[in-house]
Amino acid sequence: MNHQQPVKIALAGNPNVGKSTLFNTLTGLKQHTGNWPGKTVIHAEGQFSYKGVDYTIIDLPGTYSLFSNSADEEVARDFIVFERPDLTIVVLDATSIERNLNLALQVMEMTDKVIVCINLIDEAKKKGIYINEKALMKKLGVPVIKISARNKVGINQLLDTIDRMISGKISTSPYQIQYSPEIEKKVETLIPHVQRVFGKELPARWLALRLLDGDESFITAYSKKIEKERGDGLTHEHSYPAKTQQL
Repeated sequence: MNHQQPVKIALAGNPNVGKSTLFNTLTGLKQHTGNWPGKTVIHAEGQFSYKGVDYTIIDLPGTYSLFSNSADEEVARDFIVFERPDLTIVVLDATSIERNLNLALQVMEMTDKVIVCINLIDEAKKKGIYINEKALMKKLGVPVIKISARNKVGINQLLDTIDRMISGKISTSPYQIQYSPEIEKKVETLIPHVQRVFGKELPARWLALRLLDGDESFITAYSKKIEKERGDGLTHEHSYPAKTQQL
């Protein structure tokens, strides 16, 4: 993969998992903050280079899910879906993996370019918690790296995994949650319609689930995106509100 532009990485995770510590460890002083457009949510972006490749990393707001319950969740969701980062790193707290996995599974419904990063392994060790990352990797279908961001443990392995994923040496097959037979049947019916309306622009299965969920916030966000692109002079074949009538 030949990147003229910097490779774009999104950093996702629950609040207080050490996500910002990892962001600071990777970017050092090469970072700046502001607000997301139209939101009071902090936008933090930084740069780093590894093996001759330049990266831009965006520290998404800490959230417990990617539904539409708050401005933070909407910002994180919209970035992963609309900006389509080259890679999304989901940071988990090693001492409460089960609770944190909810967000990781949601991200894996939206993109297959995912690395799961288990932080605070030093804290887990103190509590007698051992994590078998190889078993977790096999189950989740994406790379799983154990780190301690503040002690810089595992950072080189993370950087090497990022490099191998971006260069196409690692392929992923993210675990997909299976819902009730009734929901799965509806999703299966919706997917061809979603693909006809959106092409490959959005993750079809994820979008079908959002439509079934009646996620009006997402529909509004997508409509605004289309309006902005038209305003910027970008051509777009479809208008979300009109075409969704077909679904």
